[in-house]
Amino acid sequence: MQRFNLAKHAWLLLTLAVVFVYFYGLGRMPFVGPDEPRYAQVAREMFERGDYVTPTLGGYTWFEKPLLLYWLIIAGYKLFGVSEFAARVGAACAGLITILIVGCLARRVERESAGELRGFGLASAGVSASSLGLLVFSRGVSFDVLLTMTITMSLASFFLADLEADERRKNILLAFFYAGIGLSLLAKGLVGVVIPCGVIGLYYVLRREWPRARGLGIPWGLPLSLAVAAVWYLPVTLRHGWLFVDEFFVQHHFARYVSNKYLHPQSFYFYVPIVLALALPWSLFLVEALIRAKDWGWRRTQSLDAKSNLRLFALAWLALPVFFFSLSGSKLPGYILPALPGAWLLVGERVAKFARGEGGMWSARITGALFVLAAVGIIVYAVRTNEVQIACALIITLPIVVAGAINVLLTRFRRLCFASIVVAVLAAIAFIVSCAAEGIARKHSVRELLRAADARGYASTPVLHLHLVERTAEFYAAGRLIYRAGGGVEKLEGAQEVANALRKSGANAALVIVPVEYAYQLTDYASLEAEVVGDNGEVALVAVHAR
Repeated sequence: MQRFNLAKHAWLLLTLAVVFVYFYGLGRMPFVGPDEPRYAQVAREMFERGDYVTPTLGGYTWFEKPLLLYWLIIAGYKLFGVSEFAARVGAACAGLITILIVGCLARRVERESAGELRGFGLASAGVSASSLGLLVFSRGVSFDVLLTMTITMSLASFFLADLEADERRKNILLAFFYAGIGLSLLAKGLVGVVIPCGVIGLYYVLRREWPRARGLGIPWGLPLSLAVAAVWYLPVTLRHGWLFVDEFFVQHHFARYVSNKYLHPQSFYFYVPIVLALALPWSLFLVEALIRAKDWGWRRTQSLDAKSNLRLFALAWLALPVFFFSLSGSKLPGYILPALPGAWLLVGERVAKFARGEGGMWSARITGALFVLAAVGIIVYAVRTNEVQIACALIITLPIVVAGAINVLLTRFRRLCFASIVVAVLAAIAFIVSCAAEGIARKHSVRELLRAADARGYASTPVLHLHLVERTAEFYAAGRLIYRAGGGVEKLEGAQEVANALRKSGANAALVIVPVEYAYQLTDYASLEAEVVGDNGEVALVAVHAR
């Protein structure tokens, strides 16, 4: 009873801490990067039109991604108003649901193990909640974390159905598996089918067993997946026909995969270091788990127990997406996020064994040493760049140093080592959000520059781009940007083009976003009266009037 109460309290504390950190400060940072502001703006345009079928950007159709994330953002806008928090809250919820599913799957196998995997559920939940990849992508407007959630739902349901003896419960779990595939299609397209089916195929190869088709429920499951996906795919195809099919499937699926059309080339082995980076701070435990795979008893086949089957399933879950995306001509770090639950399950077993006194000593010690080095790096960064105040850097590094010292010096207290890593990562993220992230993000966004211009009377002034396209303006200057015919923000290439665009707009003034080093082209141009509103270190915002 005492052990049960301790476990119950541990789960409760972990849940409260994770929920707090995943939601804390979601609205503080401005949108950054090329994707966040565009996705948020696409959802805003749909929300303002009351059109939940056709995504648009700047009024032009935008068929790069399917609709599930946009629907979540629209729901956030309805509940909280149009804001950064509202746009990000859906991704944060997806991250939390992913953690819950991984923890429940591991807990179910733990119960099957008759004490052999004691602590596996809590360890897997703690590992997934504190992994860098999930923490980062759950705090942004991200399709990848949504796909990770739906694939996790699908694959966890399949594996649990494979364990289930009761036919009714088995069919319910298989229904969740097929519904998860349908949701994955809505989350990010055809990859939502490729990854789950590929993982399951590889799993049976590793088991050296042919799947029993009769028990998979394909005759009714496949129509269920299609019915879920058809909620959007059917109306959008009926409305837009070949335009949608060509842009969504041909261009953004097949052309993206087989070519470098969208300019994201990387080497074949790109995702190996990326997986290790996204698995931080558990990367060494993951390497240890993969090394220990040679001792899994590969010659056994259909007599494998739940623990052994989950090992093979987790390995397939990790390996298949890495291999699939390694073949792609276009590679981005977020693509590999759906592989991480497999890594978390492998790490969770190693951490649970470490906590019970079985191996893992050197992984914990080296992880502790890396924590200390990371803390030193944060301090050096703060001193050299002045982007983070020294006091803030010290607060961020405090839990990291404490956890590092515990894992290096007090490794015999194994549960304390595990808990210190989880707490240190969650605390450091909360402190970064509290005192550092917003200041750094402002240098990669025009939100504050446009707010300053609005306060000076330029709230309805057209916004132009000179020598670059600043993507955050697509949200913060929405309705004021000039788009090319067919879509895409117009990029001007000289002060004369700015003057021509100003005359063509019929406005008395315009705001121009320009790299800081080229702002002089406007201030020195005789035909324009130019005033620098401000800059963020990368781009300047210049107000121009025709003379």
